[in-house]
Amino acid sequence: MRQPKSVKSLEDLGRIRLSENFFLRDFLYSEIAVIHGFANIPDDPDLAIAAGKMLCETLLEPLQARFGKISIRSAYRSSEVNHFGNINKLNCGRNETNHASHIWDRRDASGRMGATACLVVNRFVSYYQRTGDWETMAWWVHDHLPYSDMEFFPRLAAFNLQWREEPVRRTYSFIPPRRGVLTKPGMDNWAGTHEAAYAAMLEEIG
Repeated sequence: MRQPKSVKSLEDLGRIRLSENFFLRDFLYSEIAVIHGFANIPDDPDLAIAAGKMLCETLLEPLQARFGKISIRSAYRSSEVNHFGNINKLNCGRNETNHASHIWDRRDASGRMGATACLVVNRFVSYYQRTGDWETMAWWVHDHLPYSDMEFFPRLAAFNLQWREEPVRRTYSFIPPRRGVLTKPGMDNWAGTHEAAYAAMLEEIG
């Protein structure tokens, strides 16, 4: 599929269904693109669609099925949008580190396909605001979903959730005072089940 060059072709691209509850258009909005006049459109739609389908089918759908509605804060970024965000300190990493992450239509340096969405689990927000406990959601995802990377942020406990071929399964937080790596391969807490960490959260929010 070629990159859309008309309103109709972009509408058609946006209508592509990535999973039961998600369409590609759900992931194309970018504040950087809107404010600075960029077109946040994949150069390689076929690769973006393939990666997006895996993100939605293996991570977002089961997360939403368990906890109800999730809201997408940021997802696909074109190379142009991400580069602009990086050099202007708008919370975007370098393009090379975002290939197979927010830049869905580029494989990473190892040739792996991937996609990331920054999301909010709506039902979890009140629990997090009351307790400050983001780890409970992190451990639930770690135990139940085949993610590659998660990064948690202070506002609304939003987190980047990445699907990637050959997943790493690493979790990091920018939330003080417990910012840093929660778990990654090689750490004692990486393997096994962590049910005790999220039992109270599940009991409260259902």
